Amino acid sequence: MTVGVAGLVFWILVALATVTSLVTAWTLGANSNSPPFAPAIGAQAISTMKAAFLIGILAALGALTQGGSISATVGSGLVANAQITSLGAIAGLLTATGFMAFGVYSGYPVPAAFATTGAMVGVGLSLGGDPVYSTYQRIALFWVLVPPISGGLAYLTAKVLRRDDIPETLGVPILAAVVGAIVANIPLGVIPAPAGDQQGTIAGVVRLLVDSAVLQTAGELLVTLLVAAVSFRFIRQRTQDSVDRGIKTFLVLLGSVVAFSSGGSQVGLATGPLENLYSVELGVPGIALLALGAVGILGGVWMGAPRLLQATSREYAQLGTRRSIAALVPGFIIAQVAITLGIPISFNNIIISGVIGAGLAGGKAGVSRRKIGVTVVFWFITLASSTAIGFGLYRAFATVLGV
Repeated sequence: MTVGVAGLVFWILVALATVTSLVTAWTLGANSNSPPFAPAIGAQAISTMKAAFLIGILAALGALTQGGSISATVGSGLVANAQITSLGAIAGLLTATGFMAFGVYSGYPVPAAFATTGAMVGVGLSLGGDPVYSTYQRIALFWVLVPPISGGLAYLTAKVLRRDDIPETLGVPILAAVVGAIVANIPLGVIPAPAGDQQGTIAGVVRLLVDSAVLQTAGELLVTLLVAAVSFRFIRQRTQDSVDRGIKTFLVLLGSVVAFSSGGSQVGLATGPLENLYSVELGVPGIALLALGAVGILGGVWMGAPRLLQATSREYAQLGTRRSIAALVPGFIIAQVAITLGIPISFNNIIISGVIGAGLAGGKAGVSRRKIGVTVVFWFITLASSTAIGFGLYRAFATVLGV
């Protein structure tokens, strides 16, 4: 009888943890995936409903093919000598989702990565785990570097696009070539990987075809240059036919790869807490857990993104198409670096920094230092308080249930 009751409690907790993860993924989909297509909507290159449909599909695909590294970090890389149980996952996800909901309804800038990371560290410590200071230092350094790098890259890109001696029929296609070269080298779970690599890349397929290290390197470089050349040629032709149409085409394509990246960088915040439960205790393949997160993100985007898209598109319309491009390119680059390194990030943090940098390139003096200061302070408050609440909430749940 005791075994039967214990088994029933276990499966109830599994179900609750799964539902909580889905709700978190839904929240992430509804709130963190709108910026990529906002410039294209503001430029009237695509309608709001078409954009929401595409974002949902692309973000879900990104979650499915790129979400594994960050999910593993959140699930098992933040504390040592402790496994996140189903009850721990519930406590961590409820804490993180609560912070995100507070941010949505209050208007305060609550970064999802800060809230989730803090919550899972708190839960892990409450379970008796030990801090992994090397991981914390690596994550903290990346977070600190994101605003200046994103803002700086956006500023430089916007300056280049505004130069009179660089025609838009050249400047925009060059950016397209850069994006294409990066796309050729981003890790994708659906591409076979050479021995020792977890995920393959489009350019890395060459490694499966030849044995020579020299030929492998040369082949990867050749594929990268080929994808870059095709990207350059396509946008170059579009801008030569019509600068306005070419820029709008690039905005849609850039929004697509950024939306894909946002799914890959965000899904781990929802699925990471279930990594031990699904992979170790239930023996479920990791791809199934990512599929669960992808479904949640897809639902969140389709149900919640249209309203946010309309609001953010007006802001990007004021920023202008060229500075919008400048804000999104760094977002794509930084998100892919974070995915490769397995570092949880706040996608809105990256985009906001890029928008500020691109805005300054146009001589905008209206960037509020006070607002920036309040935002940074609130980020630290989010990280510290989510850790404390995650720790306390798990202890409270464990005490009530007697586990």
